[in-house]
Amino acid sequence: MAQIPQGYQDVPEESRKKAQVFFKRAETVAGTGNYEYAIEMYLQGLNLDPDAVEAHQSMRDISLKRRASGGKSVGFLESMKLKRGNKDDRQAMLNAEKLLAYEPGNTDYMVSLIQSAYRAGFYDTVMWVGPILLRANADSVKPAPDFQKFMILKDIYKELRQWKRATEAAQQAVMLRPDDMDLTTELKNLGAQDTMDSGKYTEGGSFRSSMRDAKYQEDLLEDEKDVRSLDFLSRAIVQAEEEYATDPTKIGKLVDALLKTEKKEHEDRAIELLMKEYETSKQFRWRLAVGRVRLTQLNREDRIRRAEVAADPQDEDLRNDYREFLKKRLEEELTEFSLAAENYPTDMNFRYEQGRRLFALERHNDAIPILQQSRNDPKHRINAGIYLGRAFLESGFVEEAVDTLRQCLEEYQIKGDDKSKDVYYWYARALEAKSDLATAVKAYSQVAQWDFNFRDVQSRIKRLR
Repeated sequence: MAQIPQGYQDVPEESRKKAQVFFKRAETVAGTGNYEYAIEMYLQGLNLDPDAVEAHQSMRDISLKRRASGGKSVGFLESMKLKRGNKDDRQAMLNAEKLLAYEPGNTDYMVSLIQSAYRAGFYDTVMWVGPILLRANADSVKPAPDFQKFMILKDIYKELRQWKRATEAAQQAVMLRPDDMDLTTELKNLGAQDTMDSGKYTEGGSFRSSMRDAKYQEDLLEDEKDVRSLDFLSRAIVQAEEEYATDPTKIGKLVDALLKTEKKEHEDRAIELLMKEYETSKQFRWRLAVGRVRLTQLNREDRIRRAEVAADPQDEDLRNDYREFLKKRLEEELTEFSLAAENYPTDMNFRYEQGRRLFALERHNDAIPILQQSRNDPKHRINAGIYLGRAFLESGFVEEAVDTLRQCLEEYQIKGDDKSKDVYYWYARALEAKSDLATAVKAYSQVAQWDFNFRDVQSRIKRLR
């Protein structure tokens, strides 16, 4: 059984299934020639399943077709935003891949993609883009092949124990610097290492498949053993506490050990440690981590309270308590996302989540400018547009609501899915508020043709007719 190099990140099966929805949409949209939208659909799917090699290749095929048909690179401002350093390696990988999709021959973007994918642990993606980078760099004429890019490839392959590919990259580097004796010696050693490690690591296959095999074998051997047992986790915490006491830089290991228990007292200890580090270093990433823990606790409490209400739906006190909790949860989430948005003003994910909470708390006038900002991010353009249109409607700006929702309707090209129903429904509501009843009925009718039982479209159509 092949061993998996440390750091590999396996993607949960549920995320892979969700990603397939976006990949199928992308394939459909690409067939109409709308390559930009197809690329965006692929990127959204890859955000869920970053190691989906077939999707990476399909998006690259589309990007090459787009380039051949005269497609241009992304605009200057967009490229600057995507090139900006991102501490989230997954997002950095997707940013690089978007740039590459719009400029498929750019080897700098290929380097950014493979380095980010490697740091994030998406090794199948590394193995997919590596040969593309090697070939593109080797075939480069103006500029000439870049020695450093071959060295980057070699080093990454070495870390993954992909000796044959590391050898190939080293050979290309030696051709550029034949007098480099250290490199020549390393090239010889790579061949010997390949022989020594033969069969221990996946060679040319799929890390994902190897991981599945490894998990299957582990399940057979450890059928009755719970590696997440409390005793195991408690020992991990004790060990991490000891290391942290002598080396405070090991705070991450201790926090991880505490959070794995999913127990509030340990999570509170993690929050305490993170807040202390934040107050000492003034680096907001520690405060951001505190927010993530708090949101996790709120999610867990929500599940517990919902289950209690479901078990006894006639208990009015339980229902009232749950309503109060939901408001409290929204307010705490708003605090966290607002703080994150303030410290990371270019990250529209935080802006979008901030706007959603403001809307849910019925602070519509406050939500409008936040949603307008988050709409500039293609990932949130439609969803933020729906909320923005509804916020305009709730605030009495009916014309603005109609225009905003009509724009969403025109921009969202998939028809008949849940999001398109939502757009048409709220567009009809805005038209109804504007007293444009004939157009409103047509929009409601379109929703009814897709889903006859969607919300209250039946009664609204009958009433307006």
